[in-house]
Amino acid sequence: MIENKLKQIWAEGRPTINGWCSIGNAFTAEIMAAQGFDSITVDMQHGALDYSALLPMFQAMRASGPVLMARVPWLDPGMIMKALDAGAYGIICPMVNTAEEAALFVSYMRYPPLGQRSFGPTRVSFAAGANYAGEANENMLAFAMIETTDGMANLDAIAATPGLDGIYVGPADLTLSLTEGRLSPGFDRDEPEIIKALKTIVAACKKNAIRAAIHCGSPEYAARAITWGFDMTTVGGDSRFLAAAAGAAVAGFRTLTDTARQAGEKGAY
Repeated sequence: MIENKLKQIWAEGRPTINGWCSIGNAFTAEIMAAQGFDSITVDMQHGALDYSALLPMFQAMRASGPVLMARVPWLDPGMIMKALDAGAYGIICPMVNTAEEAALFVSYMRYPPLGQRSFGPTRVSFAAGANYAGEANENMLAFAMIETTDGMANLDAIAATPGLDGIYVGPADLTLSLTEGRLSPGFDRDEPEIIKALKTIVAACKKNAIRAAIHCGSPEYAARAITWGFDMTTVGGDSRFLAAAAGAAVAGFRTLTDTARQAGEKGAY
């Protein structure tokens, strides 16, 4: 089967950049995939989409060659296995709070004898190439999300889960949980207590030889995260990019036309 390029890049000691799709549209996904991201994750948890959108989005992105992943809505075996069968090479699972939950998650990702994934790769058997059954276990990536106080309390045990490939930080929920709502959710945190938590997660990942990933709002913060030891950073996503570019265009128009109007008024005298 086609090998997971993320694993190859990390083996060479290089970090990766992940794109994020929250809009359930194949054309939007195709545009995102053509921008050079190492991987693209389709967000089935908070994104405006479901499985009926996931499949054509994967099909549209295949030509550009990023590693395709999905964030599932919850620790649900049916959804995890269905996303894998659709062509996901990695799954990000939210709200993993215990080692037991992490172990269940890993078991849903692997075929026997390493797990309990059911065999039926309807699309991925074509998209991933030959011998999918024999090579899928070693190519799939299982990322558990740490985003609660319980998750942090059980961090070492979660990170030590056999078969877990990495931990993905959800900074918005993690901030809400660790500060008990004192701080509003958001990306690119600079508060010392949050930075400390992020570095603690990286240390746990390094100790257990798994990958550390984080969701960021800017390339500048993503670069900082890499210096802390993160292996993968998500920088923005389709809905944020669309809003930012549209907002900048409107703001630029308002500024320029107002300036032009004022200049015209002055020239009339």
